[in-house]
Amino acid sequence: MNTTDTMSNPLLALADVAAQWHHRPLDNDTGWATRRAILDWFATTLPGCALAPATLLADAFGSSRGDGQAFCYVDGSRGSARYAALINATASHTVEFDDIFKDGGYHPGSPTIAAALAVAQERGASLDALHRAIIGGYEVGCRVSLAIQPSHYTYWHTTATVGTIGAAVSTAMLCGADARGIAHAIALATSFAGGHQQNLQGEGMAKAMHPGHAADAGILAGMAAAKGVTGSLDSLHAAKGYAAATSDSSGNWTSALDGIGQWTPITRMTVKHHGCCGHIFPALDGLQSLQETEGFKVEDIASIHISGYSATYNMCNRPEPKTAQEARFSIQYCVAAQFILGGVRLATFERDALERQDIRALMPKISVSEDAELAAEYPKKRMARIQLTLNDGRSLHHFQKTRKGDPENPLSDDELISKYYELGRSVVEESALDRLREQILYSQELPGVVKLR
Repeated sequence: MNTTDTMSNPLLALADVAAQWHHRPLDNDTGWATRRAILDWFATTLPGCALAPATLLADAFGSSRGDGQAFCYVDGSRGSARYAALINATASHTVEFDDIFKDGGYHPGSPTIAAALAVAQERGASLDALHRAIIGGYEVGCRVSLAIQPSHYTYWHTTATVGTIGAAVSTAMLCGADARGIAHAIALATSFAGGHQQNLQGEGMAKAMHPGHAADAGILAGMAAAKGVTGSLDSLHAAKGYAAATSDSSGNWTSALDGIGQWTPITRMTVKHHGCCGHIFPALDGLQSLQETEGFKVEDIASIHISGYSATYNMCNRPEPKTAQEARFSIQYCVAAQFILGGVRLATFERDALERQDIRALMPKISVSEDAELAAEYPKKRMARIQLTLNDGRSLHHFQKTRKGDPENPLSDDELISKYYELGRSVVEESALDRLREQILYSQELPGVVKLR
């Protein structure tokens, strides 16, 4: 595309950098980060394959799966790319262990990898093509999230909205689209993107479906654009465009495009270390550190107060969660569960744990508020201030500056692999997990069939 156009139009600049990933040399760090992202996607997807709403969607749409070669990990059958991506991406977001691009407040893996893998399987693409499409999808989606956050998150669920764009880019790339075709895929995707914050509140299953819809709609946009369907190439930044419609401006594109071509977002991902909303992580990490340092016991605790950034308070101040979905977003429940159960894992949200009286008894002692200073640093920094008062009158303080799993404090390869086995073995035999791990991390083959128990 014309260089002048790409300089003045962020959509064209993003499409151009995605198209470069068709042939750009992949350095070892980027290649390994992509393999890690795929392994992490399977880690969070596999346990979700045995749960609603993915199981319900497979039942609802099974008769319309089509004759394609994309594999649906929920029902163990092949079908069209859109069918597999819709259901797999929904499963991937169910247990709240999916990756995060923290600076944009965005979970790119669930929609982007679900779409890319389904399209790659459908088309018989090479592993190299899959990796490049995922990198391109992350590149565009993550950078769009930088342009519209944090105001976008007031009303919109970034993984649902921006996820549609990331999935569209990956799909268009796997369909062989050039920069112009990728640009139109982005343009079309901006009209398909949806998913509001109210469906992240209270009961209901819509939240897990958000990346499922994003993957499905992204494939629609990417395939259509690759065949010549067009959209407005001003869709991202114009006065009536996507950024203006979903944030408090037409987008901070200077920030979004900073370093484009020099670094790529897939190398700066957060791998989730706890099975709940990431806005709770600084509190969990800080309290664990404080307990290790001070050696107090649960029965010694009189009160805990957590001062966090805006999303910690607005989304996670849920003192009386009734369902697993609500509990994953309750700082009161997750903090209490970590003290009582020793961690926030899959079992933390099973009915037996949700009804434990010792967890429920600790929860009223936990409060949360918004700290203006920490809020001003969000989303690039995710921090918490903790004040813990003991029954003997002592007051303990801790300032948590990072989260375990963020780029500043990453999970090692061994820790990621341990997470993969912990989550995967809940539904898949160990020998099958071994084969899949080897395939993802070391082979040149597309990940394929995995059967649930």
